[in-house]
Parts: sequence; structure tokens; C-alpha cells
Amino acid sequence: MGILNSQKITAYYERFKAIDVTFTKEMIQTTGLIPQQVLLKCGGDFWPCVVYSSSFEGAKIVANTKSGIIEKLQAANNAASLRFCFKSPENGAPVTFFVTVRSTSCSPYSGSADMAMFTLQFTQRPPDDLIEIMGRILDANMNSAKRREERIILTPDALRRLKMASKESVLFLQEVPRNCMLRDLSFSGAKLVLLGIPKFLLDKAGALRLEFDDPRESFLIRGKVARAEMVAGRKDLAAVGMTYDEPHVPIGYKIRINDYLGQTKVEGRAQEKAKQDAAAESSAS
Repeated sequence: MGILNSQKITAYYERFKAIDVTFTKEMIQTTGLIPQQVLLKCGGDFWPCVVYSSSFEGAKIVANTKSGIIEKLQAANNAASLRFCFKSPENGAPVTFFVTVRSTSCSPYSGSADMAMFTLQFTQRPPDDLIEIMGRILDANMNSAKRREERIILTPDALRRLKMASKESVLFLQEVPRNCMLRDLSFSGAKLVLLGIPKFLLDKAGALRLEFDDPRESFLIRGKVARAEMVAGRKDLAAVGMTYDEPHVPIGYKIRINDYLGQTKVEGRAQEKAKQDAAAESSAS
């Protein structure tokens, strides 16, 4: 953790503080949450709980009411601390921190007599680690809609920044794997080249496998061939434009694309400022 600077973390907090993130299976995997290490602390006691959702202002958890947790909270005037635990993407080590909370409501969970959902209000801004982890996901989701068509041409430099070893990939068409060469990527799709006749590829459903390093991740993104044309001078090759099934694009992939676009945007601003400063110095002299 601690990759982002304080200015970026503050921006995440201000933009997304009221947005709830539900901890689905995919979200748990993407954030690196370690569910077995999430606990609610009240007084000197700890209770295992499940984080159902969280924002930067509060969280909802599910816990067993037969453990005496309700009575303990009442005795403590509903004051407690929620312990989060995430796996560091750098080295896999657990990253643990507490957020001070106040329990504001409790209701049976899914009709169970033993389990209840507790609504917790954070009593102060949460640690930067939580803001960074969730902020990157929320930022990627937002930009995947705003910048969905922005293309990343896969030059050697782009591959390095994206942490992709190669342009070589596999496109599964009607469940049959076919080797391909990537040309570009975006939030909403990809362009690639493969052996085949365009008219037999158009509108076919498929899934593109993309592999990244540091950390090692592999995504299988479903979609369909929206465009297909012959490569000039090659009757055996087709240039294909694949459109993703966007509601099911993995969050981890969105983060990869968003990090790259954010990095290049910052560098572009720096280069433009350097040009303006050089022009100002030249005119002054």
C-alpha cells in the first residue's frame, strides 16, 4: 500500500466518500480482503464478522448475535472499532488497520434468528490504506464509462507500463482457442490480428485472455467480434475489433487500464508545463 500520494488520496476521499462498495467475491479478490481476519472490537473483546459493504463514511457488517455482541455494544454506548485486513499487492503480507465506528442500527440478516446486519458509522476519516484500495476501484469504474473508447496502442513502452510481457494472446471463438496478436486495448474492447476469413468471424461470440505481471493476473473477457477485415496483402489474416460485454468486464482489468491512462495523463501535463516554461524563458530572454 502507500503507492499514491496524499493529494490523490484526498481527492479519492472527497469524490467517493459516500459511495458504497459491496464486497462480492470479485471485489474481495480484487481488493485482497482477508475475510477471516476482519473483526469488530468492542471494549477488550473481538467478534468475527463479514463486511457486507463499505464507503469512506461507514460500513455494513454481518455478525452472530448469539455471541453477546449486541449487549456489549449497548454497554459501550455503541462505540467500537472495525478491523480490516487486506493482502498487500507488493509482497502478499497482511495489511491490518482499525477504523473507529459507532453502531447506528441492527436488523436480522436474511430472516435469520442468529445473524444480524449492523450499520456502522465511521467517527473519523478512515486510514489512507482503505481510501487507496477502494478509491482505485471507484476511479476505474467511473473512468471506464467516461473514457471507454480511449485506445492504448500496444507499443513496447505501453506493454512495459501495462506490465504485459507480450502482444501475443488467445481469443476463444465459440470455445475454440485461436492464437492472436494484440494491437490495442481500451476499457470497452480490443483490436487484434489472427488467422481467419473476416466474414466468418464477424458477430461471433468470444472471450479474450489477457495476462499481466506484477502482480500476476489473468483475465478472460467475454464479448463479440464487432468488426473484421482482411489485412492488406494477406488473405489469410483478419484484423478484428472485439467489443467487450461491458457489465462483466473484470474490475482488475479496469484498474490496469485506468492506472495506465492516469499515468500518461499526468506525464502529458508535465510535458506541456515544461514546454510552456521553456517558451516563457525564451520570450523573456
